[in-house]
Amino acid sequence: MTDNGRFIPPRHLRGAYVQTVLASARVRAMGPNPMLRASRELILDAGDGVRLQGFLSPHPTPRGFVVLLHGWEGSASSTYILHSGRYFHARGFSVFRLNFRDHGDTHHLNEGIFRAIMLDEVFNALDAACGLAGGLPCHLVGFSLGGNYALRIARRCEERPIRGLRHIVSISPAIDPGRATDAIDASPLLRFYFLRKWRRSLRRKQELFPHLYDFRDVMTRPTLRSLTDALFEKYPIGYDTEGYFRAYAIGAEDLARVHTPTTIVTARDDPAIPSDDFSALRLGPNVRLIMHEHGGHNGFLEGIFAPTWYERAACRIFTREP
Repeated sequence: MTDNGRFIPPRHLRGAYVQTVLASARVRAMGPNPMLRASRELILDAGDGVRLQGFLSPHPTPRGFVVLLHGWEGSASSTYILHSGRYFHARGFSVFRLNFRDHGDTHHLNEGIFRAIMLDEVFNALDAACGLAGGLPCHLVGFSLGGNYALRIARRCEERPIRGLRHIVSISPAIDPGRATDAIDASPLLRFYFLRKWRRSLRRKQELFPHLYDFRDVMTRPTLRSLTDALFEKYPIGYDTEGYFRAYAIGAEDLARVHTPTTIVTARDDPAIPSDDFSALRLGPNVRLIMHEHGGHNGFLEGIFAPTWYERAACRIFTREP
């Protein structure tokens, strides 16, 4: 429920980990999903020979076009993506769900491994996706790392606008990736969850390209930070871990001159993203920060099976409702 636009979850859903876990719980993606029935796979040329997979679900009578970006080690089939996609599609939007490199079942598409600094290929894929909108207004919604990408895309649009892109919504974005990594490592539940998924992804990459990769010794590292350290030691790309995190952080001035209308939604109780990371940001007049007391990470659930606060808010923004 809301109070003057604020998110106030029911008491039994008020815990940060309850919100965070339920956001990815498969039960929320159950039931009929016309968006999935309308979905078809597309392989996009993201530049420099990079191929990225996406899924287009056209609406028969569209009022707009929404692109969804998942979080790190999520995919176009993550619960929060399927739930939000179903919500937007039911309200008249065509939906495009993009997979980052090495996310979902896409490890075979590119030899190089995923790095979060890879903004160009995601930007190019978004540009190509918006080109499928047929002149409809386009909107971008990103979650967690996808929210970080969304903010970097907003900044990049100052140099290279994407035709038709009207609004960007960033949910629970990673502002300082180093501090977010440490926050996850400090949580046994989140650390276990992300290490399990990352190790599985690395094993898949190694199976497909055994002549290029052997991650067996890397995967023994017990934390995300130490695994990142080991990965750069074995497969260097010119960054140490801290330099890498800084390379895709959102700087204090990065959003000051953004012209594309942008809305950031986060929560003070997010266990993965320190809320004080947002305090240093200087926001331009086209950027709005909404920080709720509750919501966890990618949560903001109003009920176990109900729409989320950000889905309702984004739909109002996209349809210009008051």
